[in-house]
Amino acid sequence: MASIRNTRRTSPTTRRTRGIDGSRRSGIALHAVLVVGVLLSAFPFYWAVIMSTHTTSEIFSYPPKLLPGTHFLENLRSLFDTVDFFGSMLNSLLVAGSVTFLVLFFDSLAAFVFAKFDFPGKRLLFVLLMFIFMVPAQLQAIPQFVIMAKLGWIGSMTALIVPAAANAFGIFWMRQYMRGAIHDELLDASRIDGANFLRQYWHVALPVVRPGLAFLGIFTFMGQWNDYAWPLIALTDPDNVTLQVALSQLNGTHGTTDYGMVMTGALLALVPLLIVFAVGARQIIGDLAKGAIK
Repeated sequence: MASIRNTRRTSPTTRRTRGIDGSRRSGIALHAVLVVGVLLSAFPFYWAVIMSTHTTSEIFSYPPKLLPGTHFLENLRSLFDTVDFFGSMLNSLLVAGSVTFLVLFFDSLAAFVFAKFDFPGKRLLFVLLMFIFMVPAQLQAIPQFVIMAKLGWIGSMTALIVPAAANAFGIFWMRQYMRGAIHDELLDASRIDGANFLRQYWHVALPVVRPGLAFLGIFTFMGQWNDYAWPLIALTDPDNVTLQVALSQLNGTHGTTDYGMVMTGALLALVPLLIVFAVGARQIIGDLAKGAIK
């Protein structure tokens, strides 16, 4: 009987200990899975760094080389001699930065109207927006080229910036985000204070939806930075191209491609994307943390 009583007395503690041990095991397993996922995600970047330091023959050697080589400066010199790398990077920065700014402004403004205001034809316009959202970008290339040619914009950066200044995905994304993030009470209070539409948009809506804007900015910048097909069509001057088109010129013919030089260019092209992603992700995390504290 005494042993049974002791067992009964210690059983709650034993259960709590087992619960703590089980949570620790599940936490360790979760962290292990996350570490493996991070390593798998980071390996392509590491492999790009490794290949940029070797020659083409060393890249295709067996077994593959997993340590850095000594030809990075040589590949870098060949890259700068072959294409105007910094000039094309400046063109890409101009296009991606301008498009990102315009998309953030126009898409958030249109989304604010769709999310928080009623007007005649609202549902019909939103349905048309969804149809535009589902149209593949490749189908727009020919009519877009004809329009740009009639406007005389073919060969200039304007042909890349103006057509991409607003898009259906950005409006849809910001509309869904604003519907849940912006409370009607805030807008009612701003109207009582005498705020017009633009003041409501600038002082009430934008501060609340900064995480959504940060995501849309990252998404838009990366899409414009990596765009290849439309710049190849619209920019007829080979000396005035974006970075992705310039890097495609590094591919030789008849198997003569210098893959070390190509990987060096691809590695340098990743640097602005990593910077934008780091800044945008920090903005998202910081705003979410502020909201959690409030």
